[in-house]
Amino acid sequence: MSTWRARLEAAKQTGQFGTIPLGDLARYSGLQLMQRIIDGTYPPPSIGGALDFVLTEAEEGRVIFTGWPSDAHLNPMGTVHGGWAATIMDSALACAVHTTCAPGEASTTVEFKVNLVRPVLPGMGELTCEGRVVHRGRNLAVSEATLRGPDGKTLAFGTETCSILRMPG
Repeated sequence: MSTWRARLEAAKQTGQFGTIPLGDLARYSGLQLMQRIIDGTYPPPSIGGALDFVLTEAEEGRVIFTGWPSDAHLNPMGTVHGGWAATIMDSALACAVHTTCAPGEASTTVEFKVNLVRPVLPGMGELTCEGRVVHRGRNLAVSEATLRGPDGKTLAFGTETCSILRMPG
């Protein structure tokens, strides 16, 4: 079991999920906030616990999420529900943008599009989703992401537009 998966499983056992404290959004850059999730300063968000994925890398304009689709994520046809792929993609797309935010800035998803090009199957192993910023303006940012299987094949790709917000205070 990978270290990341072990950390996620430990959080599930203890219920240690959470969000970034509001005051820290004004204190730290978006990249610093993402790095604090990775290093364990902040607990992982609950969505990752529910859907078995976690933020594993972050640098300015780029993040990687790692996920493990399972039988808990199936649609009626026996493949992993497209919403699982869409959610890990939205996380990578939005967090990539957030790594470009200065202290006191935040970002929120305006719209996103995901293309599912191969089925995601339960138990297929560790998947990676890399999000990258394509454009960062003053008020809007655009990112792209690719979800890949353990063999490196593309399972899904997509784009997202985020609004850049200035926090009051």
